[in-house]
Amino acid sequence: MFFDYETYKVIWWCLVGALLVGFALTDGFDFGIGIFLPLLGRNDEERGAILHSIAPTWEGKHIWLIASGACLFAAWPLLYRPALSGFSLALMLCLSALLFRPLGFRLRHQLGARQRRAWDCGLFAGGLLPPLVFGITFGNLLQGVPFTFDDSMRLQYSGSFASLLNPFGLLAGLLSVSMLALHGATWLQQQSGGALRARARKAVILAAVATTVLFAAAGVWIALGIEGYRIDTMPDVGSRFMPITKMVGRASGAWLDNYTRWPLTLALPIAAFAGALLSIHFSVRDQARAAFVASGVTVAAIILTAGAAMFPFVLPSSLAPGSSLTAWDAVASHASLATMFWTVVATMPVIICYTSWVQRLVRRSR
Repeated sequence: MFFDYETYKVIWWCLVGALLVGFALTDGFDFGIGIFLPLLGRNDEERGAILHSIAPTWEGKHIWLIASGACLFAAWPLLYRPALSGFSLALMLCLSALLFRPLGFRLRHQLGARQRRAWDCGLFAGGLLPPLVFGITFGNLLQGVPFTFDDSMRLQYSGSFASLLNPFGLLAGLLSVSMLALHGATWLQQQSGGALRARARKAVILAAVATTVLFAAAGVWIALGIEGYRIDTMPDVGSRFMPITKMVGRASGAWLDNYTRWPLTLALPIAAFAGALLSIHFSVRDQARAAFVASGVTVAAIILTAGAAMFPFVLPSSLAPGSSLTAWDAVASHASLATMFWTVVATMPVIICYTSWVQRLVRRSR
């Protein structure tokens, strides 16, 4: 099967992370555009221009979300039940908000001014709620989800939707919103002109400052105020075993263990801060394309920072840490991982080439 089982487990952790980063980079600035639609567009013409900046390409980028979700549950099938038990209402809220986008884009130009204003609010919700939900979800992953498995691997979940709205979860949600708003503002500055471009420049500065402050606050909170998880004992990672056969401990600052173990990972949070500051630097000098690249670095680095901290945990359990799902024990079989890996190797270049091709066509047509 070319690689051993342990290697495939690590590869799939990296592939899922790459897909999530790809989704955030390609669809993230569309969410940012939705967030700023009613804030930067002072009249109907300007709001139309804001939407036109993403109209030709926004729909095709959902392939990244679909691919991420499919690979997430295909690679880690044990994740399916506890994830849907804990986050089903949040997921439905997110999907419901996403429905505003196709309806808003297709109906807005066919309606009168009052109706267009209402659909603009819908597009704002479609841009704000998904990143907020994604961030809240990830904030709760870092704290642990209240589920456990019994000796027969039957799931017990004791949380609620309201419990997801805790202070750290909301902080993570705001960080997610601010970083994608930054990405959207740099894109809008690149695609607009005149007064709208000037307002987008101010939005870049505000979003970059907010992202920097929120990311720093989250880092301090994780280091000092949240108990992380670490594996104490477990079977051979090259074998297939049930989650309940390992021993997991919790300790303050444990989420920073990987940064001590692999010092090169410290480049990730440094890149996140540097990207936000460079976004301001380039935006103020009206180098919009460079600012957009810098904001993309920020988005990718923040996601990878969280991923590097959590490895190998996929879904930590706050009720019974030994039930936590990890990249070592929540995975599919060796044969399944190998088959899916080569499928991704064959299809991923197609997705990347298609996305790049569409973006080039749009740039040439403007």
